[in-house]
Amino acid sequence: MNQMGDVPRGLPVERDAGPFDPPSGLTRLRETRPVSPLVFPSGHEGWVVTGYEAVRQLMADTRFSSRQDIGVVHDLIPMEGLEVPTDPGPQQPGLFIAMDPPDHGRIRGKLTGTFTVKRMKTLEEGIVAIVERQLDHLASLTPPVDLVAEFALPVPSLVICEMLGVPYEDRETFQVNTNTFLNTDVTFEEKMAALTELTTYLAGLVTGKRAQPDDDILSDLARDEDLTIEELVGIGFLLLLAGHETTANMLGLGTFALLEHPEQLAELRQNPELMPNAVEELMRYLSIADNFYRYAIEDIEFGGETIPEGSTVVVSLLAANRDPKKFENPDLLDINRKARGHMSFGHGVHQCLGQQLARIEMRAGFNGLLRRIPSLKLAIPADEVKLRTNMRIYGVHELPVTWTETAA
Repeated sequence: MNQMGDVPRGLPVERDAGPFDPPSGLTRLRETRPVSPLVFPSGHEGWVVTGYEAVRQLMADTRFSSRQDIGVVHDLIPMEGLEVPTDPGPQQPGLFIAMDPPDHGRIRGKLTGTFTVKRMKTLEEGIVAIVERQLDHLASLTPPVDLVAEFALPVPSLVICEMLGVPYEDRETFQVNTNTFLNTDVTFEEKMAALTELTTYLAGLVTGKRAQPDDDILSDLARDEDLTIEELVGIGFLLLLAGHETTANMLGLGTFALLEHPEQLAELRQNPELMPNAVEELMRYLSIADNFYRYAIEDIEFGGETIPEGSTVVVSLLAANRDPKKFENPDLLDINRKARGHMSFGHGVHQCLGQQLARIEMRAGFNGLLRRIPSLKLAIPADEVKLRTNMRIYGVHELPVTWTETAA
């Protein structure tokens, strides 16, 4: 391996630059060495990639594997009750985010027709209706209220439950368990217990749909005899988790960011046609899904460095999306910016399958919220907002808000 020298031990994670900005140590790392060696908590000498061009290239490079079953897993965040490093054990069937071609293509290919731009457009009216019903509920409450609990989380949960055919009354079960699964503070045993409860629930659900299919995505998949129950469970787990956690946190943290940038908020209220642009910029600016892992399957010359076979590589989308070599004044939130090149949906074969759905939900959610509650503001000081610094997907745990009037 290259001379490690003054190599960071662990990735800078403290949000010392503000609730919306990357850790200052991460920014310095990108400026000094965008492809940098990194010592993991396990002692593993891996790598972190922070520069925009390097991140984009790496995520399209098949020499970097997404499979977590090919060797030892090295995590940035060691879990209590788990000695690191650890043998990952067998791969979860159907979990295509952690697969390489051709296996990845076989599973993901079953879903590409479901998530086309055209198909998502046909669902837009129903999504807007879900948003409006939730806003009716929100407007009926006496402020202050928690925007996460009353709006940001219910909207994507309702949408994904309806699309997948998951009973909405079961939401508390899967939300509690996905929250535990993504929490970096819980023990390994707690995390595995949550995962077991989720997969057991989904196994019962997809088994029922195979016996009596309905008009939903899981039923459509269950009709395909090429997919095993275990694969259906893995697909269902990924769609359920990704389908509500990411959008919910974008709606919560995005609202917080707009409230803290009143000039941008005012311009967006006056020019609602800017909303598609604003959504892309918020995705870039906030980068709620930050660190992704890849594994070098051979010795690789990359970004002027030699990355040895077996190295764990952390890909920082947060750092890439704030790279001044790609985006001018990247630390400014600018809803007029053309931010479509951002990396928040990833790149390459693993680019987010549900990105069009997420865009529709965010456009409908922010549009509705700004229109229906024009006097929306924080109910507590900004520095008292509870940030999800202990979660794999960033956001706010709660967002207490208030208002003086609502619109019809």
